Amino acid sequence: MGCAGSRDKVDETPKKIRKPKAWKHSEAITRAQLMQMREEFWDTAPHYGGRKEIWDALRAAAEADLTLAQAIVDSAGVIVQNPDLTICYDALGAKYELPKYVLCEPTNLIRDS
Repeated sequence: MGCAGSRDKVDETPKKIRKPKAWKHSEAITRAQLMQMREEFWDTAPHYGGRKEIWDALRAAAEADLTLAQAIVDSAGVIVQNPDLTICYDALGAKYELPKYVLCEPTNLIRDS
């Protein structure tokens, strides 16, 4: 018999995040087009639900290197469903879905020459 407040130990170790797998856009795009797509996503994402501070943390994590991104999601209390950050939750259970284009560049990005 245990204490009323005790619970079985559940694995509470946060998932270690990683970059998404390589992906290809439906057509080759320039860096400027990619940046515009990202800006449009981040401008509209909070309007679809969730908390603004979590969206801000996810944006900061998406734009940071992996070590800093891990620290950001851990400190914001983000629950990472997919290690590539494409699906996350906050402590209240709100779901946050991030498209790959905000997390990494496509393989068919047109490089500036």
